[in-house]
Amino acid sequence: MVPLTRVAWLLVMGLLAATGPQAAQPPQAVQSPRAAQSPQAVQSPRAGNPVIDGWYADPEAHVFDGQYWIYPTYSAPYADQVFLDAFSSPDLVTWTKHARVLDTTRVTWATRAVWAPSIIEHDGWFYLFFGANDIQNDTQPGGLGVARARHPEGPFDDHLGHPLIDTFHNGAQPIDPFVFKDDDGTYYLIYGGWRHCNIAKLNADFTGFVPFDDGTIFKEITPAGYVEGSFMFKKGGRYYFMWSEGGWTGPNYAVAYATASSPVGPFERVGKILQQDPTVATGAGHHSVLQSPRSGQWYIVYHRRPLGETDRNHRVVCIDELKFDATGAILPVVITREGVAPDPVK
Repeated sequence: MVPLTRVAWLLVMGLLAATGPQAAQPPQAVQSPRAAQSPQAVQSPRAGNPVIDGWYADPEAHVFDGQYWIYPTYSAPYADQVFLDAFSSPDLVTWTKHARVLDTTRVTWATRAVWAPSIIEHDGWFYLFFGANDIQNDTQPGGLGVARARHPEGPFDDHLGHPLIDTFHNGAQPIDPFVFKDDDGTYYLIYGGWRHCNIAKLNADFTGFVPFDDGTIFKEITPAGYVEGSFMFKKGGRYYFMWSEGGWTGPNYAVAYATASSPVGPFERVGKILQQDPTVATGAGHHSVLQSPRSGQWYIVYHRRPLGETDRNHRVVCIDELKFDATGAILPVVITREGVAPDPVK
């Protein structure tokens, strides 16, 4: 029979052996659900896609006041689309929500379908352009409006007390505005749905328009394949005109682009650069383009539909890298779950 003290001694030694080298190992790093699911994620966490929580679409991205900003559509039934939220980030990874930067209590003529904001800074104000009411003809109230605020987080108040554009011109439904500032200081409003796109010159206080040299106010610049969601930027002396094509409720929604030597065209179609990846997400479209002021990296900010989602309003905002070849052509975008690496503004 083994003495009790011997048994106790053996038990102690066994416990020490079992908890020795293994207990000295550091705890495993716990990744955020949004971090990239790869060995590199621990050293260099990525934003993950989607970048913001909730159902949102039609995002426009900018840099204001030392922060990245995203202004999206709240993706919901039209009757519930009565406000716009905004999101800010110092690095494209951590985002802060700014709720109801605009809502219909401050835009009395807008009652539903507040869509696709576009924002620009001008003379100490931030001007927010948007569509409202989804008008189907010239007799219905609504169209494109503009609100303004002293700060990018608002609150934005109606600038005019009525729509800036409330009728169809050249067949273009007044939705999906985009404001483009050219190098000479001219501000253009580019907009349109129903497969037509117009461009117009804004006046100095954004209360109306300045005619083109031929006397016209609204010039049609519709490229082949255009449906909606216009966007423009300039790089290397060339104007890149981008848009969405296909149906926004389906999987084949996509982004294409054309180029020209002038903001009014004529634009030569190049092709699609953003579309679904059936292994990642569907319905990738209605985007904006952003360049980091610090790194110079280009990004595409867009919405897509997660796999398995069938509700047309279940759309999420994502960011992926936008790349160019040596000639300046945009390369096809690789849509990812991992998203982008941190890219601080400052």
